[in-house]
Amino acid sequence: MIEFCSTAAGPFSAMLLADLGADVVKVEPPAGDGLRQWPPLRNGYSENFASLNRNKRSIVLDLKQADDVALARRLILDADIVVENNRPGVMDRLGLGYASFADAHPRLLYCSISAYGQSGPRATEGGFDLTIQAAAGVMSVTGEADGPPVKCGVPLSDFASGLYAAFSIAAALAHVRAGGKGAHIDVPMFGCTLGVGALQTSEYFGNGVSPRKLGSAHPRNAPYQAFKARDGYFAVAAGNHKLWLAVCRVVELPTLPDDPRFATTTDRAANQAALKDILEATFGNKPVDHWIAAFEAAGVPHARINDYAAALDDVQTRHMGWVQELSLPTGDTTRTFVSPIRINGQGFPIRMPPPALGQHTDAVRRQYANSATSTTIKE
Repeated sequence: MIEFCSTAAGPFSAMLLADLGADVVKVEPPAGDGLRQWPPLRNGYSENFASLNRNKRSIVLDLKQADDVALARRLILDADIVVENNRPGVMDRLGLGYASFADAHPRLLYCSISAYGQSGPRATEGGFDLTIQAAAGVMSVTGEADGPPVKCGVPLSDFASGLYAAFSIAAALAHVRAGGKGAHIDVPMFGCTLGVGALQTSEYFGNGVSPRKLGSAHPRNAPYQAFKARDGYFAVAAGNHKLWLAVCRVVELPTLPDDPRFATTTDRAANQAALKDILEATFGNKPVDHWIAAFEAAGVPHARINDYAAALDDVQTRHMGWVQELSLPTGDTTRTFVSPIRINGQGFPIRMPPPALGQHTDAVRRQYANSATSTTIKE
């Protein structure tokens, strides 16, 4: 697999496949993937870059030079998969677009991730996670009802698009290995972000009204949000009537289910502001720890509002072994969050640390120096 990607969506998709065993060669320009410059830096090496580029090799090619373009072509002709996240047309102008390989390599899977897709009136526009969240509606439903536009704190558009890309590549690869032809896979971040907003788009299709911001609340369930206790906040998700009755028992308000404002899930959702006020009057009397224990005992889904330090130290995170040590090319050791997937109870190891810029360039150049095509790249 050959990766011509930078920053997040493309590198994330390639890393997901690398975690599952793909042999990924990351092609970088002389200045490197721009993510290499993002702090925090450990002896000059970006922790952000390390988090998205394990299990890969790095080669540096200057695609303004004919010899390096020729080497890139040989790499692609030798590969099963290409993933790139340039603006549409860039790879074509370099002589490395899908069309230039379709006949010579009919089994090639060529995945292009872009802001708006490979065709259409907005295809030539660039985009980053922020602008795609804005364009695709995410910011219109994120934040408090009376607050300014807010993006999701996690780069949702980047990583959802990377997931779509990896899933599509894996599905198409199964088709190719069953005897089918390769394909050009078009992954538009705008469309992927609309796709993961299925509940919001269906709400609009159903009633003709765009969904609105509700803070941590849910448009169709209540109580289903963050609540304030005496010393902080916690979340409760009573997603059905049985759980609602359990909440009423925990807060010792046995007559609350008889209130017509809260008789059904729909009623509770419509009157959730009033319900929140009633519940918080009780929640405010005791600390978060009390309510966490009470809802655990009652079997009601609940959670602390963890920061990342707490989430990464959660007992389940530690049990699953998701945080592992990672060696950097500088000789330093850091930690990273590995693939959360297990198959038959086994996770996936870090086979290779993230590479130094161009770490594998010389070996690849030597292998391909005297051949128009080659066998699979070896270490």
